[in-house]
Amino acid sequence: MSSVISLSFDEVVCGTPLVVPRTLTAADVEALAFAAGLADNIADGEHGHGAPVVPLQAAAAVTLVSHLVNRRLPGAGTVVVEQRFELAGSMAIGETVTATITPIDKEASTRRVVLHCSVTGADGRTILQGRMTVLAPQQRVALPETGPAEVIFRRTDALGRLIQRAEQGAPLATAIVHPCDRDSLLGALEAAKRGLIRPVLVGPEARIRATAEAAGADLSGCRIVGVEHSHAAAAAAVAIARSGEVAALMKGSLHTDELMGAVVARETGLRTARRVSHVFLLDVPAYPRLLMVTDAAINIAPDAATKADILQNAFDLARALGIERPRAAALAAVETVNPAMASTVDAAMLCKMADRGQITGGLVDGPLAFDNAVSEEAVRIKGIVSPVAGRADILLVPDLEAGNMVAKQLQYLAGADSAGIVLGARVPIVLTSRADSVRTRLASAAVMKLQAQAHAQALQARAVSKAA
Repeated sequence: MSSVISLSFDEVVCGTPLVVPRTLTAADVEALAFAAGLADNIADGEHGHGAPVVPLQAAAAVTLVSHLVNRRLPGAGTVVVEQRFELAGSMAIGETVTATITPIDKEASTRRVVLHCSVTGADGRTILQGRMTVLAPQQRVALPETGPAEVIFRRTDALGRLIQRAEQGAPLATAIVHPCDRDSLLGALEAAKRGLIRPVLVGPEARIRATAEAAGADLSGCRIVGVEHSHAAAAAAVAIARSGEVAALMKGSLHTDELMGAVVARETGLRTARRVSHVFLLDVPAYPRLLMVTDAAINIAPDAATKADILQNAFDLARALGIERPRAAALAAVETVNPAMASTVDAAMLCKMADRGQITGGLVDGPLAFDNAVSEEAVRIKGIVSPVAGRADILLVPDLEAGNMVAKQLQYLAGADSAGIVLGARVPIVLTSRADSVRTRLASAAVMKLQAQAHAQALQARAVSKAA
């Protein structure tokens, strides 16, 4: 079987374009329409030689560019950091369009490559133009040639919009706890470069500097709080958060238990009256809105009281991100209350707690099975009457195992972009993983910054109200 071989960073040549023509087929249109949930709504207009106009021309152009970047330039192993495109015009089935990808800038220390991208029609008109910033692979990567790659069309790009929004305003002072491996250090520096955070590096200074030197990273301008080991790093980071020197924490190369142990310590930690919980934020291509899954990382088997805190944390985050009236579905395997299934009883209790004002800031319904939480068609078929069913913003899962499975299935099988954040402590916390992409790290930092800003604004409003 033949292979497609990527270019390494060193092999990418600025100013040398990749030019690829592509004839748009009916299958392309159908696939894009299906991905966007518009399979029954393809336009019947005319364009050019009488062929039907593609209603998703923007998606088709972006998909073509993404395909070329992921398969040709640089190719397999490429990580997309940012993309900003301007879209205009339309394309027709049977029309041959031309995509051009040109490297215009390279940064050796981070393997960043800036690509100018364009798609033009048969008559030379511009359909797409813009830039994409990527991390090129360090070495060549070979993949089997299986024909045109399927690229999932992300119709909302909700996390991309959150990153752009969070770039506004002053960066958030953030303690990076034990950034002693390449990924955690470069992830923090990339977030700083985008104006999301002002990193304070907490850990063994010699190891941090050695990691930076090996990665070709510049630490000038970064404050370093030197401590002996990872346990001390967790304690020191929590201490400077308690003192107000930083407004957020980001996990580096230590174990999650080490960091969270310091966070929840009764006398010296960052506890509040609220239970600490984690939220996955998922941009699922087949779903028209940002989807939050909670709690899939911290609380193993929460009772109803803990779930109330988990839900309140999620409502507060949703509102900080601009969702004025978030809808939460309390998940179970069925839609009816069954005393033998604790998740259904908890869901019913949470709904009543929300009715009585014990949980505020959004709508709650449950128990709801997964399909009835996210599919309006399933809701219609089953005759469920609910302001939440089929349109949930938040999925409150029965326990950590169920939540972890839901979140990871959406990531690995449905192509969801993801971010994650810990809430309920005095400051927001990002728990990074070595498997996280650069985009996931940036999105998590963006969510952290937006949550911290909203919290600060709420405290300020409260102080003004008290003074009045």
